[in-house]
Amino acid sequence: MTDVVMRTGMTDRTVVAIRDVLSGKVRRFSPLLFAGPAVIASIAYMDPGNFATNIQAGAKYGYALLWVVLMANVIAMLFQALSAKLGIVTGRNLAELCREHFPQPVVYALWIVSEVAAMATDLAEFLGGAIGLSLLLHIPLLTGMGVTALLTYGILMFEARGFRPIEIIIGALVAAIALCYVVEMFVAPVDWGAAALGSVVPRLPDAGALTIAVGIVGATIMPHAIFLHSGLTQNRAPARNDDERRQLLRFSNIEVLIALAVAGLVNMAMVVMAASAFHAGHSDVAEIETAYSTLTPLLGAAASGVFLTALLASGLSSSAVGTMAGQMIMQGFVGFRIPVIVRRLVTMIPAFIVVWLGVNSTSALVISQVVLSFALPAPVIALLMFTRRKDIMGAFANSRLTNIAAIVGTVVILALNVVLLLQTFGVDIPGLPSS
Repeated sequence: MTDVVMRTGMTDRTVVAIRDVLSGKVRRFSPLLFAGPAVIASIAYMDPGNFATNIQAGAKYGYALLWVVLMANVIAMLFQALSAKLGIVTGRNLAELCREHFPQPVVYALWIVSEVAAMATDLAEFLGGAIGLSLLLHIPLLTGMGVTALLTYGILMFEARGFRPIEIIIGALVAAIALCYVVEMFVAPVDWGAAALGSVVPRLPDAGALTIAVGIVGATIMPHAIFLHSGLTQNRAPARNDDERRQLLRFSNIEVLIALAVAGLVNMAMVVMAASAFHAGHSDVAEIETAYSTLTPLLGAAASGVFLTALLASGLSSSAVGTMAGQMIMQGFVGFRIPVIVRRLVTMIPAFIVVWLGVNSTSALVISQVVLSFALPAPVIALLMFTRRKDIMGAFANSRLTNIAAIVGTVVILALNVVLLLQTFGVDIPGLPSS
C-alpha cells in the first residue's frame, strides 16, 4: 500500500482521477469522486434520537413543530458546510485545531463536553438499534444492544479497506431509510395543507412543546457530526493550491446541500407520519415500541414493517458513524490514536447501564437529545471562531454574511437552551404556558 493510500484511504487510481479533475485535465467526471463525507455526516440527522423526538412531536402536536425541523436543518447545513471547509482548507479537523489553539484548561473542558455528547449520542444510537432488533426478534432489549454492538463493530471493520467501502455501506443504509419514509408517505393519510402551514409558521403550543423542540434541535444539529465532517474532508482530496481548494469547496457545498436536504425531508416525513397516524386519536403515543405496535392496526402490517426497517437501518448506521466520530474527537484532543474497541467501550458502557437500570428507552432517547443540544454550543462556537480567522483560513475565512448567519444560528441554539433551563427551574416565561 502506497503512502497516499495510507494517508487518505484512497487508491492511487482514485487520487489520480481527483487530481485530473482539479487540474482541469478532465472535463467530464463522476460526482461520486467527491461524494461521501456529507453522506456519512447526514446519518447523524436520521438517527434513532430523531425517531424518538419526531414521533413525540407529531403524535402530541400534529404538524405544529415541523417548522422546528426545517429551521434546525437549515442551520445544520450551514455548520456542516463550515466544518467541511475547515478540513479542506487547513488539513486539520476541529478537535485537532482546538488542541493546538486553545489553552489547556479550555481543551480539557471541551474534551469533557464532547465526551458527554458522545455518550448521549451512543445512548440514542444503541437504543435505536436494540429496540429494532428487540421488536423484530422478540429478544430482551439488553440482548438487542449486544447484537447491535457486534453488528456495528463488523461494519467498522471495513475501514481497514479505506473510506469508500464504509461510505457505500452508510450510503446504502441512508437510502434505505429515505425509501422507507417515501413509502410511509403513500400509506399515511397526510393533511398536506396543515403540514405546509406547520412548516412555515413558528409556534410552540405549550411548555412541553419547547422540550420537544430543543430535543429536535439536539437530534438534528449534532456535536459529533460537526467534529466528524472536518475529519472526513481533511485528507480526502488534499488540495495543492487555492484554486483546487475552491473547487473542492464547491463540490463539498453541493454535497452538503443534497445530503442534508434528504436528511431534512426524512425528518419532516417522520413528524408528518406520526402526526397523520397518531395525533387525531392516539396523541399519547410517545414511545417507539408503542408507535410500532399501533401502526399495524391503524395503517397495516406494511407500515409497521417499513417503520421497523428504517429504525434498524438508522440504529446500525448511526452507531457506526458515532464510533468513527468519537474516535476522531478523542484522538484530536489527546493527540494519539485510540483503538476502536477502547473508543467503543468508553461510550457504550453508559448506554448498557441505562438499559440495565430499566430506564424507559424512548424517554432516555429524548433526554439524550436534550443533552446533545446543551453540548452543541461548544463545537459550534469553536467552529465559528476558527473559520472566521484569516491566520487559519487565509483567503477562505468566512465572509461577513456567513459570520452573521452562523452567529444567528448559534444564538438560536443558545436561546432555546436558556429558555429550557428557565422552564426546568420553574421560571415563568412570558407568552409560553407553563407545563
